[in-house]
Amino acid sequence: MKTNFIDHVKICCRSGKGGAGSTHLYRSRLNPKGGPDGGDGGRGGHVLIRGNKQMWTLLHLRYQKHIIAGHGQNGGRSEATGASGKDELIEVPLGTVVKDAETEEVLMEITEDGQEVILTRGGRGGRGNTHFKSSTHQTPRYAQPGEDGLEEWKVLELKVLADVGLVGFPNAGKSTLLSVVSAAKPEIADYPFTTLVPNLGIVSYRNHKSFIMADIPGIIEGAHEGKGLGHRFLRHIERNSVLLFMVPADADDVVKQYEILLNELAQYNPELLDKDRVLAVSKCDMLDDELKAELDASIDLDIPVVFISSVAQTGIQELKDVLWSKMQA
Repeated sequence: MKTNFIDHVKICCRSGKGGAGSTHLYRSRLNPKGGPDGGDGGRGGHVLIRGNKQMWTLLHLRYQKHIIAGHGQNGGRSEATGASGKDELIEVPLGTVVKDAETEEVLMEITEDGQEVILTRGGRGGRGNTHFKSSTHQTPRYAQPGEDGLEEWKVLELKVLADVGLVGFPNAGKSTLLSVVSAAKPEIADYPFTTLVPNLGIVSYRNHKSFIMADIPGIIEGAHEGKGLGHRFLRHIERNSVLLFMVPADADDVVKQYEILLNELAQYNPELLDKDRVLAVSKCDMLDDELKAELDASIDLDIPVVFISSVAQTGIQELKDVLWSKMQA
């Protein structure tokens, strides 16, 4: 399946070389032996990165593997400083993490609109010969060369920013819920892994309030080891403030499925257990009141449990209320 959602790219950033300082000596008809007046070289261009809240994918960088900034100009006469090299700006969605491609070290995270950081710094311009004159050496005929630019490989990873992240096995009804509570139209079908990329939806709440919900590809047992969609899925959960676990009412054991999901998160990143959690038992239109009461009595957890049906649209408002209270806590 082809997709426009790209959340991982590797790029080469090459900053510009600094311009050389000038060795010019001032000469005129009235002053045939003037002193040094060579200007400094301009700095090389930086490679910059900036957050853009209008973007949601790294697709634009998929086929642009090399980002190359301009070189600084050399210094000139009359202590004129050379022009700086042209900077290259990369715009990325909020939630982008930049890593060193060799060491995997996290260098920065872009989380705010307009946040601008130097990714690869340009070389400094060389100093002109005016900086080297002294009482004993009044006409230096040398200047500094410009500093070389840098060539660095970076990895950019996108972690979806959302208030609520949907956590569940494939076919748990996550996409259906998102389509009911928001204007998002994720692909929905009755087979595992229908959702191959995260889908975001804006959920309307009381008094014209709203929050963002993310339907993230379904987890499977062993996902923390890379099975199924593995780490590609789990990475996006790190940014969500509330985790909404979804287990269908027809599951063999609702509590056991919840615990398997929780264990996958704990194995991947124990800090995920610090997030607020809510359990939604989906597809409850298949249960009558007696079965629902029996199931409710069997679920002994220390988190809120809400019974919902996206098809019949029951329990949806109660679920929104619970999620909203968790977000405000």
